[in-house]
Amino acid sequence: MSSPAPAGLPPDQNDDEIGSRAWGSSTSRCSRRSISSGRRPAGPRKIRRGFPFGGWQAPLIDEVAGAQIGAAYEGTDALLLGRRTYDIFAAYWPHQEGGQDNDIATLFNRVPKYVASRGEPDLSWAGSTQLGPDLAGAVREIRDRHEHVKVVGSLNLVQTLLRDRLFDRLDLWVHPIVLGVGKKVFDDGAVPTNVTLLEPPVASPAGTVYLRYGLADGTPGTGDMSAPDRGGR
Repeated sequence: MSSPAPAGLPPDQNDDEIGSRAWGSSTSRCSRRSISSGRRPAGPRKIRRGFPFGGWQAPLIDEVAGAQIGAAYEGTDALLLGRRTYDIFAAYWPHQEGGQDNDIATLFNRVPKYVASRGEPDLSWAGSTQLGPDLAGAVREIRDRHEHVKVVGSLNLVQTLLRDRLFDRLDLWVHPIVLGVGKKVFDDGAVPTNVTLLEPPVASPAGTVYLRYGLADGTPGTGDMSAPDRGGR
């Protein structure tokens, strides 16, 4: 599929704030064959009260970044979303086919949507299913059922996937700005985890760097900086 027009997903409260502290936005892919977390395609913007930088990604989107975002969604055959992101998507994407974001709208409207929520979301968006209380078990079933599951936005859900190692790939965009406020991509209490770089980093003309990591075995090692070999272990 071709690259979605602008970039990022329709910024919801979480994603408007991603990167202000961590300087980046993320996506994750989670099927056993591939679950990944990723950046949102363009769309509506909802700003959390008190957050002054809603829409901060927009000036940083150029042709290179747009192509990266489009490539990150290639092969996606299911979406796994938190409640807030799902509600925003369900109100927007069903009405966007035939417009400038037709490719991403067609993809999102076609594939199954799985919603992680303790509440009662409106599941009228075609193909939507609410997951049960055993989130880890439900995600494992989804991983077995689909080839490439994409998690978009949904930071609280992403934290759970990271904690339980229920992801295969992290797509991270590091942006050349510092906002000083906002929600962290890797929040306090994140489980120490090794990841491996899957391909060389690519920088866009605007200075945004795209990093694609895969889950690796083990936990971060330590060493002695004064030792000849740094004492790595």
